[in-house]
Amino acid sequence: MNEYKIPGGTRIGHVHLKVSDLKRSLEFYCDLLGFELMTTYGEDAAFISAGGYHHHIGLNTWMSKGGSPSPREATGLFHTAILLPTRKDLALLYMRLREAKYPLSGASDHGVSEAIYLNDPDENGVELYWDRPREEWPKKEDGSLDMYTRPLNMENLLGELK
Repeated sequence: MNEYKIPGGTRIGHVHLKVSDLKRSLEFYCDLLGFELMTTYGEDAAFISAGGYHHHIGLNTWMSKGGSPSPREATGLFHTAILLPTRKDLALLYMRLREAKYPLSGASDHGVSEAIYLNDPDENGVELYWDRPREEWPKKEDGSLDMYTRPLNMENLLGELK
């Protein structure tokens, strides 16, 4: 096998999710999380964005209208990770979720990032997170990353809003 490495500037452009109820999914992603509706394809698909990009998330009911969530133990997507620009943005979204009494499935400090976990209405996992500056990432003695999972201090996170 050759030594090809995908270029460092490569990004994941978008995720496209099968959902059971498009209106309910738009209420979650747009009304609650704050994504912007860019366009719809009839009554069965929508494309949403952060900041006017053509779409970061596609939602469709083409094969899943009225369907049930995948079993938790099934293979497939674990979660969609949504990278926010700042810690304050994470705090603002956490406050919105808290005010809406939307259930979280977790909140973690990973050393390199801080994250809040929840499920969308179809039980697709969603991670909302921000990355610490690269120079603050914890390292092991050999120079490799020392990522971990510790409880996220939610009160400290809310301190970003003061």
